[in-house]
Amino acid sequence: MSDALFIGLMSGTSMDAVDVALVRIGDARIGTDALAVLGYRQFPIEPALKARVRALHGGSQVNELTECDALLGQLFADATLRLLETENTPARRVAAIGSHGQTVLHRPDSRPPRSLQIGDPNIIAHRTGITTVADFRRKDLAAGGQGAPLAPAFHAAQFRCRGRERVIVNLGGIANLSWLPADFERPIAGFDSGPGNGLLDDWNRRHQGTEMDRDGQWAASGRVHARLLERLLADDFFALPPPKSTGRDYFNLAWLERALAGVGAELAPADVQATLLALTVCSIAAAIGRCAAGPNLEVFLCGGGVHNRHLVAQLKQHLPHAAIADTGALGIDPDAVEAVTFAWLARQTLARRAVPVAEITGADGAQVLGGVYYAG
Repeated sequence: MSDALFIGLMSGTSMDAVDVALVRIGDARIGTDALAVLGYRQFPIEPALKARVRALHGGSQVNELTECDALLGQLFADATLRLLETENTPARRVAAIGSHGQTVLHRPDSRPPRSLQIGDPNIIAHRTGITTVADFRRKDLAAGGQGAPLAPAFHAAQFRCRGRERVIVNLGGIANLSWLPADFERPIAGFDSGPGNGLLDDWNRRHQGTEMDRDGQWAASGRVHARLLERLLADDFFALPPPKSTGRDYFNLAWLERALAGVGAELAPADVQATLLALTVCSIAAAIGRCAAGPNLEVFLCGGGVHNRHLVAQLKQHLPHAAIADTGALGIDPDAVEAVTFAWLARQTLARRAVPVAEITGADGAQVLGGVYYAG
């Protein structure tokens, strides 16, 4: 497949916005010269729709689930068309859209394992006139993998550098990291480390009434409660070896409230926020320490959490021997990395290239991921 244009769509666990990236991808399988981000924008999600989607869970009624599926499909299609208009790019020039979809359930360790992302790709393909690739996680689950995270495969293709040990940390609603060893004979690793922004956003929304704790200012105003932090970090998930993945089915306010009940003391909401931020930082730092301990470690951050100044400052304190920057230093806007990932995954699917997920998710081999929904 020669140079072609692809669209990547992402609305993460935090549902901050719909991220849309227009990407040109060349023939080379590895290397920054093969990929260029031509356009990137974020489009808001109406608060009422956010609330409806956040309320979905394993016991949701089919009618509500399918209506949100259709509404998100329309939203994703509209966001794609608006970006193409902004970039003065006709839809016919785009080879495919890669849409992650909005995760409403992720239970990879249940029997049978299952995961569900909504945002109907049929609607996206029909409204945009562009072939759409979606439903990436379930093929990996079918092959015995965790279904997530999938971004480490892209991180390895785009950011790995011989002679440099790197970790890419995605600070989304759930945090995940990709370990990219300097020695190309060593396999990469990628896994979810635990909560990222999700619990911080949920607790802030409950007590502050805003979508996020901007710059981590509210967390910075509180004090970390040592006993609560200890209880949170004692959760079995943090000690599990990779491959592993998680989501809001597990790390949610009900999980937090059980830990708070065990503390046996009334805590100020700001102190809980400070402790949740410490949980994110400590779990990421510990996960990095278990797999990447080189003296010249480079850590690159992406995702919405890069804008939380207090969180980033705390990460730097906990990783004093690492050089920490965001992926802008590697040529891709840290906000855009996940959307670009799904543009790349769409390209791999259309080219029938298997993605090396076995070493990341535990699948039984490399997989061609996703289902293809043709426009015509």
